[in-house]
Amino acid sequence: MLFRGSSAARRRGLRNTATLALALLATVTGLTAAPVATAAPVTTSPLRWAPCDAPDTPGAECATLTVPVDRARPDGPTLDLAVARRRATGPGARVGSLVFGPGGPGDSGVERVVGGIGRFSPEVRRRFDIVSFDPRGVGGSSPVTCSADLLARRPSADLASQAEFEATLAYNERLRADCRKRTGPVFDHLDTRRTVEDLDALRAALGEDRLTFHGSSYGTLLGAQYAETYPHRIRAMVLESVMDHSVSRTRDFLRGGAAAAQDSFDAFVRWCADDAACALHGRDVRAVWRGLLSRAERGELENPDRPGASLPPEELVNRIAFKGFYTARYADLATVVVDMEASSPLPASTAPAVPLPAAVPVFCADWHLPVHDYREYASLVRTMNRTAPDLPHLLPIRMTAACLGAPATDPQHRLTVDGAPPILLANALHDPATGYPWAVSVTRQLGRGGVLLTYEGRGHGSVTSGPCMEDAVDGYLTGLTVPLRGTRCPAVLS
Repeated sequence: MLFRGSSAARRRGLRNTATLALALLATVTGLTAAPVATAAPVTTSPLRWAPCDAPDTPGAECATLTVPVDRARPDGPTLDLAVARRRATGPGARVGSLVFGPGGPGDSGVERVVGGIGRFSPEVRRRFDIVSFDPRGVGGSSPVTCSADLLARRPSADLASQAEFEATLAYNERLRADCRKRTGPVFDHLDTRRTVEDLDALRAALGEDRLTFHGSSYGTLLGAQYAETYPHRIRAMVLESVMDHSVSRTRDFLRGGAAAAQDSFDAFVRWCADDAACALHGRDVRAVWRGLLSRAERGELENPDRPGASLPPEELVNRIAFKGFYTARYADLATVVVDMEASSPLPASTAPAVPLPAAVPVFCADWHLPVHDYREYASLVRTMNRTAPDLPHLLPIRMTAACLGAPATDPQHRLTVDGAPPILLANALHDPATGYPWAVSVTRQLGRGGVLLTYEGRGHGSVTSGPCMEDAVDGYLTGLTVPLRGTRCPAVLS
């Protein structure tokens, strides 16, 4: 799962997205079957492009796409999706449009196109118009809005009793009601299944008979469900850093997330032991880290970005370590750890609450993760801590607490894809957020249509990790050349 301005327009979008922090939904439902494939025609007007309000990153064009809030009610309320593109740099070699499915949930696709075009290889930028959008409820696409005061009173995910468990349920219910009132009808239509319809409307508005798609991290859910629903409308599809939406049990989901994060921590420790470039080389890395965790628990660890303010333990784990594993720049992470260790202790205090990532209601709509009482919740926390002993307070348990009592309108199911062209999956062996076993599982669910390209390195995102990965993905997207099954690309050290 994942977590990214410069122009005034993008800053407004990010502020709007930030208000999503803890917006949830209503009551727990059971699992449902996979969505039934449909080939209903899409009617939409061509997009009207104009330069984006981004003077410091020129060249991007922006537009809006009007879609129904609920496709079952085409004459009902509508919402405007924010869309952005950069034209192919080699017009004579242009293949078409490539639509990028952003991660998160809560990442802005517009932000990616406007300010993060380096995410795509030079060959892909030469051959395709790069297009993306802010999914419904995010950024410039009818963002969920909630009371700032109520968000500030979010209870901690470190529950200690049944009374705190019930208080969290009650808080979540109050917050859902507040967010629904402030946001409007789109609040109850935020799941990925609805975004599939938005994606197909975007394909039609771009004038593409078949979709060329690259989904990253949470965007792989969007791609996989599009393949279920519209298999014959796909030209090519890359699923990078793969989420497995078939993991149905709460404990299995949390254990999988914890195992992926701990694997990256272990890889970091091994690198420090082997490489003199590590600022912690020759030291007990785990002991140093435990010392930082203890200081953070007491409110004595200074926030490196806010001098004089304490750094909560969950931010130490999720922002400093976990996010450091995303880029796999281990030398930078080691330096940050050493600098934090050397910082002067602050007076002991209660650390401030840390906002959750944007678009929590999207996650809650997509994942049925029931927890029945405090005893079960405490057992789940113990499972995570046994699985990832160096990384307490990981994000998945915080998301689970935020979703207590919320309905899952598009819950987990195994993929059923019939008639799609070959779909290329790409995953690092050591990915902190989407562990390699998830990619293997989704490849198996796709059957003969799924081809897994393995990056033997580390980090979250791998399609441009060295010439082997880049050439394989570029060849697939541009010429529909599918890598041989079992292809593995060597790690590229950073």
